[in-house]
Amino acid sequence: YNAAISACEKVGQWQPALHLLNSMPGAKVAPNEITYSAAISACEKGGQWQLALDLLSLMPDAKVVPNEITYSAAISACNQGGHWQLALNLLSAMPRARAVPNEVTYSAAISAC
Repeated sequence: YNAAISACEKVGQWQPALHLLNSMPGAKVAPNEITYSAAISACEKGGQWQLALDLLSLMPDAKVVPNEITYSAAISACNQGGHWQLALNLLSAMPRARAVPNEVTYSAAISAC
């Protein structure tokens, strides 16, 4: 599933990526942070910043902890949507989520501004 969702992400196919993500529980496969990061990136590349943020918000219910890659993807999605305030809010929320920003995260946040 992760490879298929990542392939969708590479070509900006957010709908098939979300379909795959949503079909995982029925196949008794648990998504992880890689799965969500790829799906969020697919939404970002498809211009679906709101869906990207929705996925990020669903992660705790799925018992998946977002990491710096997940946050970087969500921040990039905010950038694509022109929402720099949301991007900075996500950046500032990372320490509370025990996610450490890296160069990619800071670059995405700077680009959003």
